[in-house]
Amino acid sequence: MKIPVLESIWVTSATVVTLISTLYLGFAEIIGNHLQYSKFTNSNSISNNNPIKLSSKIGMLIFYTPAFLAGLVSFFVFPGGGLRFVLLKSAVTFHFFKRDLEVLFIHKYSGNMVLGSTIIITLFYFFAAAGLIVVHYLSLGLPDPSIDTKYIGLILFILGISGNFYHHNLLSKLRKNNEKQYKIPRGGLFNLVICPHYLFEIVIFVGIAFISQTPLSFACTFGDSMYLIARSYETRKWYLNKFDDFPKHVKCVIPYIF
Repeated sequence: MKIPVLESIWVTSATVVTLISTLYLGFAEIIGNHLQYSKFTNSNSISNNNPIKLSSKIGMLIFYTPAFLAGLVSFFVFPGGGLRFVLLKSAVTFHFFKRDLEVLFIHKYSGNMVLGSTIIITLFYFFAAAGLIVVHYLSLGLPDPSIDTKYIGLILFILGISGNFYHHNLLSKLRKNNEKQYKIPRGGLFNLVICPHYLFEIVIFVGIAFISQTPLSFACTFGDSMYLIARSYETRKWYLNKFDDFPKHVKCVIPYIF
């Protein structure tokens, strides 16, 4: 069974747009047009000169909640579909649900974020979550991949979720009481890379791609990985400029390599 022509065009377009948009965001990070959240809130960016700002906690909830709801609703809109589809819907939903829980109960915040950047990131996460699920649904009639990687993907997803949560928890413990200032992270893979939470988020998306095995899932993974690698590179530069005692052996996101 083939995907109808109109649906095939939609799938191809979604894949290409996702890949181009994420690669653009990664390139923008490298040239200094940072999305304004976290430590880059007051940097030069694609926003206007007098941007509207939100509290970081509200902004982060806006980031993840629409994507979580898209995953949750998918169980009712697209019931069934086989084990692979159920695993994909579950992974997408749980990932963004976990991020909402971290925003509410784990993360500690020191500032604001720009509304324009909040909208861009929210739209990306929402369309990524919805697109992954819809494209997989449209592909259900196709033959199964010759090499089935869904169980490998599930293992990678669990590894990524666990590592990401562990390092987010370490970050939250850096600040005591009402402290606002940034500190050099320690412990776990922070002793080797400045953004291990990004490394494990990449592993999460690799796991989702291996579960789904659609072109869009691999495009999302590749594009998101390039953005996070670029963001980690800029993050390391920020720490080097801010802290004279920042350990030079600590890489960006891949231990001992980059």
